[in-house]
Amino acid sequence: MTASHYAPHVQRFIGAYPLAVLMEVQDLLTTNRLGKYLERKYPERHLIQTDGALFDYVMILKSAHLRSSGPLHKVIWQNKMDVLQNVLGLHTSISRVQGSRLKAKAEIRIASLFKSTAPEFLEMVVVHELAHLREREHNKAFYQLCEHLLPQYHQIEFDLRLLLLHRAVSTVT
Repeated sequence: MTASHYAPHVQRFIGAYPLAVLMEVQDLLTTNRLGKYLERKYPERHLIQTDGALFDYVMILKSAHLRSSGPLHKVIWQNKMDVLQNVLGLHTSISRVQGSRLKAKAEIRIASLFKSTAPEFLEMVVVHELAHLREREHNKAFYQLCEHLLPQYHQIEFDLRLLLLHRAVSTVT
């Protein structure tokens, strides 16, 4: 395929990155080496396949880094997340009035595509959703917290974008 064929996908997943990075990724795509690059860099797959195992995994990370945050009531794999709209995980807080009290329940839902990825990608998405317990917006403080929780956060996020790009162009060809 030609570089122009991949351009819309490149723009959607990594369009905000510097031109030199875009050119390097474009070369990996046109020479059909992006998948091999990702496989070499992330050869392992995690074993977390059930909602219960995912809940336990998230709670271990939460207790290690965000003990003072509010409780999580639910963590599940979500089959119907729109990955094309960049929804990889979702955090929700449901508030209900019970008598004279306001009760809130926090939930995290992780796109089921992460059932078959490297553990680094799952950890990055979980860290991202956990960071929303403290910082609602995607601002500087949010990304600093993500980097604190997972020191290679930005690199793994970029590589995850590459994985999504690879999957998008693989389904087109």
